Amino acid sequence: MKWETAYRALGSSTLVPEMLAFTFPGQGSQRPGMGQPWVGHDSWELVTEASDISGRDVGRLLLDADAEELKDTRNAQLTTFVSSLMVLDAVERLGIEPSLCAGHSLGEYTALAATGALGFDEGIRLVVARADAMHDAGIESPGTMAAVLGLDDDEVETACRLADSDVWVANFNAPGQIVIAGSIDGVAKASEQAKALGAKRVMALPVSGAFHTPYMTSARERLREAIALAKPRNIDVPVVSNVDARAHDNGDEWSTLLSAQLSSPVRWKHCLLTMAEAGIVGFIELGPGGVLTGMAKRTIEGSKSISVATPDDLDKLIEWIDALQPTAALPPGSVHEGEHLFAVERMVVSPAAGLFQIDATIANKTRIEVGQIIGHVGESEVRSPFAGMLQNFIAVDGERVTAHQPIAWLRTH
Repeated sequence: MKWETAYRALGSSTLVPEMLAFTFPGQGSQRPGMGQPWVGHDSWELVTEASDISGRDVGRLLLDADAEELKDTRNAQLTTFVSSLMVLDAVERLGIEPSLCAGHSLGEYTALAATGALGFDEGIRLVVARADAMHDAGIESPGTMAAVLGLDDDEVETACRLADSDVWVANFNAPGQIVIAGSIDGVAKASEQAKALGAKRVMALPVSGAFHTPYMTSARERLREAIALAKPRNIDVPVVSNVDARAHDNGDEWSTLLSAQLSSPVRWKHCLLTMAEAGIVGFIELGPGGVLTGMAKRTIEGSKSISVATPDDLDKLIEWIDALQPTAALPPGSVHEGEHLFAVERMVVSPAAGLFQIDATIANKTRIEVGQIIGHVGESEVRSPFAGMLQNFIAVDGERVTAHQPIAWLRTH
């Protein structure tokens, strides 16, 4: 779902600030009814595709499942993955691209699908395999997780040692925000030790296993086979790994990292610092929950972050990027036409695959209204979701296009 050629056709290749990162949430971010705002949106078609690939009714889970049903890791992972990619699809339709990506736990798979290391179908199958393996490992070695607030890394690790039980640090999320995991008894003991050491709060998490600990060793072995079948590809936009907090673009490396991730702590705080050191100052969280947005603000002083979870958030994102643009230094002598591209220009994308035919009544510089037909792809109408002045058609009349391919661009202001 990357359209670099079309994007360059908008004259925007020098206008994308090398400062944006896409981040994707993990399980625990799921919410009952989180799919409702997307019903009727063009990006909802991914839900149908995901259902066909997974053999699960993803739409029902996104619309009707209650909190208890979504707590099951097999449902939490699939719905969060699909929700995040649905948001990504909508954001990509605006022509916004990142310089780096990262995802928290499950979100790392979303980041790899977003950058093309995994195809959509490969990502769905791999997430289903991961969730099944983790579910079975949770039954084999029952466990739980808890968030510890107000202690530093060393103090939480001390609490785990003092518990003298099966409990480990599972997530280094942000300064003063750490997650522990292990046996039910071990987490309870470590929680008491953390409170004794001065933790402001310890909260049980709605998960069904001790993820990112040695309790997931059996799941790691099962998942290794599924990863080998998926064969992650090399990518142009690097993804920062949870395992070592370094940016990787090599598919072979990702095969190893994804396997290691299941039983290794998520070093999210360190991932954020890596991205900041690379020059990222704008973090865009794509998916439900909005938790990563707060972590970025807490970890990186002066960083800008925004959460996009519903169609209503898309306009907020455009305004946010427009406000961010002045901080991005353009090379001396750069052409400033379209400098605020994200705020004033939108792409219309193909609703389906097929031959594109331009409506004979539409010409460049024509005023287009919301919902107006500008052409057809096969039997499908191409309607503009935006109002504005048609600047140009990216696809030519009679061209064979793919679903989601940009075919025209409008200036909205």
